[in-house]
Amino acid sequence: MLTTKQKAYLRSLAQTERPVFQIGKDSLSDNLVTTVANYLKKNELVKVSVLKNNGDDLDEIAFDLARLTKSEVVQVIGRQIVLYRRAEEPRILLP
Repeated sequence: MLTTKQKAYLRSLAQTERPVFQIGKDSLSDNLVTTVANYLKKNELVKVSVLKNNGDDLDEIAFDLARLTKSEVVQVIGRQIVLYRRAEEPRILLP
C-alpha cells in the first residue's frame, strides 16, 4: 500500500509522461490487461488514457485494471489513470 507521500512523488513523475495505452469502447480486453501488466514489470509506472467513446465509470476502470494487473492506482485525473507496481529490481526509489 502506497503512502500519501509516495503517491505524491509518483504523481510528480507521471506528470511529464505521455499515456502509453488507450482504453476505447471495448474497455478492458484480456490483451490490454496482459500488455499493461508486462509494461509494468519493466517500467513500474504507467499512464493510461481512457477515450471519450468509453462510457464506463473511470474509477471503476482504474480499480479493475489495477486489480487485474496487481498494481496500485496512483491517480485518476481527467480521463487518465496512473498505475504503479513495484518491480523485483525497483527502478523508482520511493521516499
